[in-house]
Amino acid sequence: MSITLDGRSLTIEKLVRIARDREAVELDAGALERIRVCRAMLEEKLAAREIMYGTNTGIGEFSEVLLTDEQVSQFQRYLVYNHAAGIGEPAPEDVVRAAMAGRVNVHAHGNSGNRPEITQTLVVLLNRGVTPVVCAKGSVGASGDLAPMAQIALLMMGEGEAFYKGERLPGKVAMERAGIPVPGLEARDGLATINGSNVLTAMSALLVYDVDRWLRQAEIACAMSLEALLANLKPYDARLHELRGFAGSIRSAKAIMRCIAGSDLATGKIKTKVQDAYSMRSSPQVIGAAHDAVAFARSQVEIELNGVGDNPIFLPDERLTLTGANFQGTPVSLPMELVGQAITMVCVLSERRLNRLENPALSQGLPDFLTPDPGFYSGMMLSQYAADTLIVEQRILAAPAATMSIAAAADQEDFVSMGMNTALKNRQILDNAYAILGIEFMAAAQALDFRDFQPGKGVQVARAVIRRHVAHLDEDRPLYSDHDQMNALVRSGEILEAVEKAVGALG
Repeated sequence: MSITLDGRSLTIEKLVRIARDREAVELDAGALERIRVCRAMLEEKLAAREIMYGTNTGIGEFSEVLLTDEQVSQFQRYLVYNHAAGIGEPAPEDVVRAAMAGRVNVHAHGNSGNRPEITQTLVVLLNRGVTPVVCAKGSVGASGDLAPMAQIALLMMGEGEAFYKGERLPGKVAMERAGIPVPGLEARDGLATINGSNVLTAMSALLVYDVDRWLRQAEIACAMSLEALLANLKPYDARLHELRGFAGSIRSAKAIMRCIAGSDLATGKIKTKVQDAYSMRSSPQVIGAAHDAVAFARSQVEIELNGVGDNPIFLPDERLTLTGANFQGTPVSLPMELVGQAITMVCVLSERRLNRLENPALSQGLPDFLTPDPGFYSGMMLSQYAADTLIVEQRILAAPAATMSIAAAADQEDFVSMGMNTALKNRQILDNAYAILGIEFMAAAQALDFRDFQPGKGVQVARAVIRRHVAHLDEDRPLYSDHDQMNALVRSGEILEAVEKAVGALG
């Protein structure tokens, strides 16, 4: 079943289906009519020689330069050439597909002034699996993601490059093989294709989806460690969190206890401390705060996905052209900075629980470094080193790009969001987070192997999944392959899916 893009109902989940599952899309009939009406108004204004930024004027510092009629017809081509100035390796195909879908949804409002053929070509590119090659770096996140979006716009002229059926091809060849006509660029078409923060928003949307799944796994890992450390379970009573009122904290406490339900630890048969360390009893508050940060970011991303991010903007009903800065990436990049910091914070918490599992002074009787023969064997001692170095890298990356604006374009663009930097570093932070959580999972499973009681149903299921991929560490062996296996396992979501199948949804 196809997803209809109408300018108002695009969710992160729908975007993931378009970007990763390659679900078909269609342009809403009402949206197509709005695009046609807006284009007719723009052409009337052009005929009347009304001055419109980026249509019959230059751009940026050259916005006061008026173009001749002949220049208007050629300007969009050179505008796209000039802006296709990114650098580096290609962005992942799912990111580019998500950006294209987001741009179609902007056009669907009927305020961008482009020809319908441009929007329709973007839809066909998505449906036939032609993905423009787009450099991952080069955008400053204001005036839109101009450099990467310009590489998408190159295909509108049969230029640039594209991935098609596993091959990297010249854009014209890819379009010919897919049977897609080249629409060309006329007045306004190029700028209407590139002038929005669609790539950083696409990256942020996909990350929000992935982080939600990762946080649910962080709660499963936490539950496993709590069982292994014989935790006092009173701090995870939902009533405690309801009295304070934070939605994320309430959600997290319930998720952790759902994993522990049915455990001997919950019956009072096992002696526990009166009060545990912060890294244990604060877990719902910390992971919950991350949930709340992600929820805020989600709301901002979805507003952007369904808003008019463009410049200028045309209002056909009022025969009006408005210039402004609706391309500015800050409304998305600022909350996404918080998401990167939240992931890092939860990873620090994970490492602190890992430390308690390994440290004989803190582990409630577990063998030193989780090895049956401490001294002769070192067990998981070095696993903590791996987690620690990844966390230091996360902390460096968590420094906000949103405060690091550098002026460009002869100071016409003197404040920019640097939102692409935010999006790129967040992906690196999450990549590290998969590995860090994998190490906690591995240690918690190892620790539970030394305990002689029945854990909760969710914890049992999680340990069984881990044991299908990584064996118990009975004697020392090289652990790098185990670490990589656990990294891949967390990234796959297999633990999450198995636990939620057994105990119900955690979120």
